[in-house]
Amino acid sequence: MATLYPSLEDLRVDQVLKAQANMAPPVLVSAPVPAPFSVLPPPPSSAPAPALVSASVPAAAPVLYPNLSELNDYMGLSLSSEEVQKNLALVPAGSNAVVPAVPVHGGMAAPVTGNNLGMRRAEIKPGLREIHLCKDERGKTGLRLRSIDKGMFVQLVKANSPAALVGLRFGDQVLQIDGKDCAGWSTDRAKKALKKASPEKIVMVVRDRPFQRTVTLHKDSTGHVGFVVKKGLIASIVRGSSAARNGLLTNHYICEVNGQNVIGLRDRDITDILANAGDIVTITIIPAVIYEHMVKKLSPGLVKASMDHSVPDV
Repeated sequence: MATLYPSLEDLRVDQVLKAQANMAPPVLVSAPVPAPFSVLPPPPSSAPAPALVSASVPAAAPVLYPNLSELNDYMGLSLSSEEVQKNLALVPAGSNAVVPAVPVHGGMAAPVTGNNLGMRRAEIKPGLREIHLCKDERGKTGLRLRSIDKGMFVQLVKANSPAALVGLRFGDQVLQIDGKDCAGWSTDRAKKALKKASPEKIVMVVRDRPFQRTVTLHKDSTGHVGFVVKKGLIASIVRGSSAARNGLLTNHYICEVNGQNVIGLRDRDITDILANAGDIVTITIIPAVIYEHMVKKLSPGLVKASMDHSVPDV
């Protein structure tokens, strides 16, 4: 399930939209005026004459909303100039962009970037999924696993391999292989299990990248999101940038940009991908201590040459 507010900017825009919606005056529906009552003939003189009720609308009938000042307190709604300016202050100064309408589902406003393609590609789902993996003509799956903290994790997915075709990614946790729990397995045991498995069908139960998280960033007027990367590691963060506002951390490696794996690529290649990623960028990161343990015993050349760097389908 997608995050309600993938960035601080989304939260701000949603606050503005809710404030604008609350300031909209209610639509009044005029009720039809009933026809005047017919006047009954006077009763006999022996009975006292009842008082007649006038059916006409008084000329000095009170107006429902006579002026704006009386409307200010209607149902707690405030339309004073101070409140208007306060809410308008949430909009970035100098911005001429038209704020798009935000769809509402079940009383909650969907984020502005909720339909961003990059965020959907980078989404980390909380549930489990079952995949069916096969081997290529050489009997290879294109998958390398590594044991970490008694769990089994995807260490490498080779490009154009069966593992890449079924959507496995770096950091995915493998819970079962052909119905057998992987908890407590060593890396060698997992390797042997894949080697002995049927070439036509290997059934795996997988959890999406539990050590990783995504951060959605918005580029500024110069096209930057506000961090510096060195050898794939986030080395520093620019003060006041989208990266700083949205909680990006140093000492984390970038695994994906808009869902595209960038592990093993040169810094300038990662920078080029960021530059072409659009105004909204979703970064998938992992703590350095976990990343370095996961790629241990993998040569940088092998990662760069073999890792699947294709753009995932949605």
